[in-house]
Amino acid sequence: MPSGRPAMGPDRVIAAGIGVRLGRGFAVRAASFRLGAPESGRSVLGIQISQPAQATAIIDLLAGVARPAYGELRVLGHDMATIRGRAAVRRRVGVARRTARLLPWLRVRGLVVHGTRLARRGEADRQLLAASILDEMGLTPWADVKLRAVPEAVGRRALLAAAAAHQPELLLLDGLLDGLELRDITGLAEAIRALSQDSGVVLAGCDAEALTLACDEVLVLTDGVVVPAGP
Repeated sequence: MPSGRPAMGPDRVIAAGIGVRLGRGFAVRAASFRLGAPESGRSVLGIQISQPAQATAIIDLLAGVARPAYGELRVLGHDMATIRGRAAVRRRVGVARRTARLLPWLRVRGLVVHGTRLARRGEADRQLLAASILDEMGLTPWADVKLRAVPEAVGRRALLAAAAAHQPELLLLDGLLDGLELRDITGLAEAIRALSQDSGVVLAGCDAEALTLACDEVLVLTDGVVVPAGP
C-alpha cells in the first residue's frame, strides 16, 4: 500500500498514519492502508503478522473495541477516535477469532443463532438467517453437534458463520486460518471469498500461504509498520 495519508472516500476502511497500542508498546506504528469500496474489486484484505497478539490488537481496533493511539481511522465511514463512531461500527461488523472462548455445551446451531442477535429481527427471522448460513457454509450436518466435539476446521467454519450470520458490512477475522492443514485452509479460504461478495473482509494472521489463498491483497506487518507483500 502507498505510504502517507490516503484521501478520504467511500472505502470500507481507511487508516491514515495510525498507531495501535499493545501493552506498553505498539503493535502498529504510523501505518496507512485501506480496504476499498465494493466496486473496487478488492474485498479481502490480508494483514500478515508474526505475533498473534498483534493480529488481535488490529482486529480490536477495526471492530471498535479499542481506539487508535494516534492517526486517523475511518471504518464504514465512521471516525474510530470517537465513542459514537466505535459504537456505530460495532453494530455493522462481524468478528471471528481463532481463540474465541466458547461455552462447552454450545452446539454449532446455537453459536450461529447467537450470531444473528445483531440483525435486530424477530426470533423466526433469526432462525431463518441461521439456517441459511449453516446451509451456505456446509454446516447443516454438524448443526446439532457440540462445538467441543467437532474437528478444528469445522469449528473455525462455525465461528465464521456466526460472524456472518447477521449479514454485516465488514467481516474481521483474527487468525482464523492459522494452524490448519492445507486442505482445511483451502476450504475455509473459499468460504471467506464467497462471503466477500457481500461483505468486506479483513483477515489478520501469521500464515503467509493461507493469506495468499484467501485474500485479494496482503500487507505485511514488519517492525510495527504495514508494508505491501512481495510478489
